[in-house]
Amino acid sequence: MRAASGQVAAIDLGATSGRVMVADIAPGRIELEQAARFANTPVHLFDGSRTALHWDLPGLFGAACAGLAEAGRHSDRLVGIGVDSWAVDYGLMRNGRLLGVPHHYRDPRSASGVEAVHEIIEPAELYRRNGLQFLPFTTVYQLAADHAAGLLDIADSALLIPDLIGYWLTGERATERTNASTTGLLGVDGSWDRSLTRQLSLPDNLFPDLTEPGRPLGGVLPEIATPLGLPSSVSVTTVASHDTASAIAAIPMDPDSSAYISCGTWGLVGVETTAPVLSEAAREANFTNEVGVENTTRFLRNVMGLWLLSETVRRFRRDGMRADLDELLAGAASVSEPVEVFDTDDPMFLAPGNMPERIGRWYRDRGLRAPRGPAELVRGIVDSLAAAFAETVRVAAELSGTGVDRIHLVGGGAQNRLLCQLTADRSGLPVLAGPVEATALGNVLLTARAHGLLDGELHALREFVARNVSVQRFLPRVGTAPSFDLAGA
Repeated sequence: MRAASGQVAAIDLGATSGRVMVADIAPGRIELEQAARFANTPVHLFDGSRTALHWDLPGLFGAACAGLAEAGRHSDRLVGIGVDSWAVDYGLMRNGRLLGVPHHYRDPRSASGVEAVHEIIEPAELYRRNGLQFLPFTTVYQLAADHAAGLLDIADSALLIPDLIGYWLTGERATERTNASTTGLLGVDGSWDRSLTRQLSLPDNLFPDLTEPGRPLGGVLPEIATPLGLPSSVSVTTVASHDTASAIAAIPMDPDSSAYISCGTWGLVGVETTAPVLSEAAREANFTNEVGVENTTRFLRNVMGLWLLSETVRRFRRDGMRADLDELLAGAASVSEPVEVFDTDDPMFLAPGNMPERIGRWYRDRGLRAPRGPAELVRGIVDSLAAAFAETVRVAAELSGTGVDRIHLVGGGAQNRLLCQLTADRSGLPVLAGPVEATALGNVLLTARAHGLLDGELHALREFVARNVSVQRFLPRVGTAPSFDLAGA
């Protein structure tokens, strides 16, 4: 690694919270500190016929800017900023102006888009062309719904969420490739599938030209930088702007023998490959092929993730319970009787709302005993997630031909000791937990490399992480052997 020092900032927007992180980088070391953390709370807005779910993106941008101001107050060598966020959502633009508040992917409007797209192109053909798992809120389905509503008639462009934040900071527009690969409009060759957009009657050039992670986007506009107290020399760099792509770039793993779980609101579970896996078996298993850093492929499947737990805790608190998460997890860990696992990916769990009631209904609809009390319910959620994670790792290894002998679990879920241990038990493999802030870390690594503070290819960046970040190891407990063999995949 190059002997250089400086500071870079990451705007890291997750589906339930955002943060601004600052990395202080010197030869051989990195220190990552949080400058600001803020909630990402969706808003319900009446659209003339129904109440729709939207992101409060102007509010998020304001919170991110406040975080940059805080970063600037404590950083005397800040040179660069990178932006990452969740995938699939976008803002429609006209003449450089945002036409409306972007929809939230959990809003049900995209269901009509699914029907419209599948009437024109069969799901198997769509998978052959874009390699994506079926998710009802993928960008292509949202755009089909917007097209039917006439919204694309007045828009001249669209920007994915991190690209929109970058545009507001710099006035420059681009579409970063890792996030573009989640739209359903990017071919497996990594370029826009213009024939697909024409087939679906979508505008050919709706999204700006593609750019790679680690490319300069532009300097921060003076009208933004000056009020925030940022140096005039600070610039924005494109990073792996899909948060999962940034997280995976920061995992200190050997891709030939490792699986990963990037666990936050969603659990992204899979392996890193050198090429897409487009078999019919992969499609039937609902695995996706998304672009990673340096010509890698993120072969993974979305599992519902900690959304189940956070929505449950939110409901507990709404009902007047104290609902301390650490206490709930301690109670769940002490549950001695086995709790039947449920299907975490049932579509009934996708929308916001009363999660405990819906989980109970899932059991009752199948003639099963529902968890009784908060401790059993939380144990059921965590154990069900661990079972889903372990099974998804097994299938990813089998479909890709990867001989997996360990699982790296990163993100907020790495702090959940019960989840890590149960995942080890269910999979029969050691689970290496951490880094917790993997997404922000991947973000700043690519920004730092673009500014000459680090060098080397992806494997060198991962080695740098391994030397600087501690992970916790969870071994499968005796008597919890899984029913499958991953190492022989």
